[in-house]
Amino acid sequence: MMFVNSISTFGQYLSLMHKVFARPESIKMFFKQFMREIYQLGINSIPIVLIISFFIGAVICIQMKLNIENAWMPRFVAGYATREILILEFSSSIMCLILSGKVGSNITSEIGTMRVTQQIDAMEIMGVNSANFLIFPKITALITMIPILVIFSIAAGIAGAYAIGMFTGIMTPDDLTVGLQYEFSQWYVWCSIIKSLFFAFIISSVAAFYGYRVEGGSIEVGKASTDSVVSCSVLILFADIVLTQLLMQ
Repeated sequence: MMFVNSISTFGQYLSLMHKVFARPESIKMFFKQFMREIYQLGINSIPIVLIISFFIGAVICIQMKLNIENAWMPRFVAGYATREILILEFSSSIMCLILSGKVGSNITSEIGTMRVTQQIDAMEIMGVNSANFLIFPKITALITMIPILVIFSIAAGIAGAYAIGMFTGIMTPDDLTVGLQYEFSQWYVWCSIIKSLFFAFIISSVAAFYGYRVEGGSIEVGKASTDSVVSCSVLILFADIVLTQLLMQ
């Protein structure tokens, strides 16, 4: 029964995406909505991305220095390990998991509230493709902004590592710089960006799907927000395994 329900839900999701990726009825209106979502979903997320990444970068640097310190090991290894963790996993996968809670719940609650207050029904009566009008700008805006947030996250994490090294003295900036530059591969940064594009689509489309199919009242909107965050998190982790295997071979 659970398998049948999952297949049915996936079919409903594909049907919704078919309506979403239609030609916008008004390019001007789409661009207006797109810029609104850029600000609401992307720019408003910059502070939390910078703050979390800064402190996580500092913590990773401390943990690496304390746990792998050895007389036989070069002093720059902590900086090297910090860079690899930030670029390969934290700034793409873990940061998108965090954003699925902030951005995903926001999308679900906004669309879900419009559903229960019959605003979406009013659009349908007027002949407007509500799925395209409401969801398509969110998907395109998040796909546009997520790579930028990933770059900000990497930069903030490295800044946190430098800050903790200078203020605590556990590691000199020169050693950290050598570690950050050691065998640096630009492809790792591109891998992080490519993965984030898939994660952005998962967050925006799945969260919008849960909001769009809400039935009932405000309690159901809250439940849909919770379900969307859980589903987004599971799908991001699964996609992370698949994409890492494909991109890092």
